[in-house]
Amino acid sequence: MRKIIVLSMITLDGVMQAPGGPQEDTAGGFKYGGWTASYGDEDFGKVMMEELKQTDYLLGRKTFDIFAAYWPHHADFWPGINEGTKYVLSQTIGESDWKNTVVLKNPADIEKLKHSDGADIQVWGSSQLIQLLLKHDLVDELRLKIYPLVLGEGKKLFDNGAIPAAFTLTESLVTSKGVIIASYKRAGEVVTGDLTI
Repeated sequence: MRKIIVLSMITLDGVMQAPGGPQEDTAGGFKYGGWTASYGDEDFGKVMMEELKQTDYLLGRKTFDIFAAYWPHHADFWPGINEGTKYVLSQTIGESDWKNTVVLKNPADIEKLKHSDGADIQVWGSSQLIQLLLKHDLVDELRLKIYPLVLGEGKKLFDNGAIPAAFTLTESLVTSKGVIIASYKRAGEVVTGDLTI
């Protein structure tokens, strides 16, 4: 069985919208695009280079459109994204000119993909897709980069609809710029107790 791994850059208040640049995603009048730009350092760069190694990818429609317009022309920086299989969840795309693209239509298709043979599957961006995956308990790992800022608006990683789920911290690192890089593995059900006893 393949693992579905969500990679996300988020603020302290969970915003994940447009981390890379001002025009990346302006939906809802979002005006903070590029909020990660001043936080890079050597440690962060090493983690990113490891995550950019070739695998397979699962993308929502909007992220797919952004990636398909950009990455085929920038293979020198991230060759893996072009060579790996891109699975896009969409009701409207029939096919794509971006090589190695497969269209999925619903969560059942994702479940079938997860239970197939092959490389682990990374999810980049794709806030609505991530929320769908969380709702259907299809996320095996979260690899989060948590930035020391609050934006107060924008698309968020977690929203209503995620099933309650426990995760175990498997790796963590704090960069010189204060970015917490943390990896979490799915760890069963939420365990409750009573601290008042």
